[in-house]
Amino acid sequence: MKRDKSEMEDDLRTEYDLKSLRVRRLGSGRKSFGGATVHLEPDVAEMFPSADAVNEALRFLIRVMRDNQTLAPKTQANNSNAADD
Repeated sequence: MKRDKSEMEDDLRTEYDLKSLRVRRLGSGRKSFGGATVHLEPDVAEMFPSADAVNEALRFLIRVMRDNQTLAPKTQANNSNAADD
């Protein structure tokens, strides 16, 4: 038996807009939240108070690795010239 909308009582205030709410699925049907979840070992987690601290450290490491990759060919070229002398 369907209830008529006029018969239903609504205790929600008019300023609450629930039309934009989405139902979250559970389990394998749930969509990703936009990023990967990584589990840190306890000894590593002790060093980082937040996710922002982890991201900052990883970005720094990425910059260092990129800088070393751009320097590595130059260093190898200089070493090969020195061996020729």
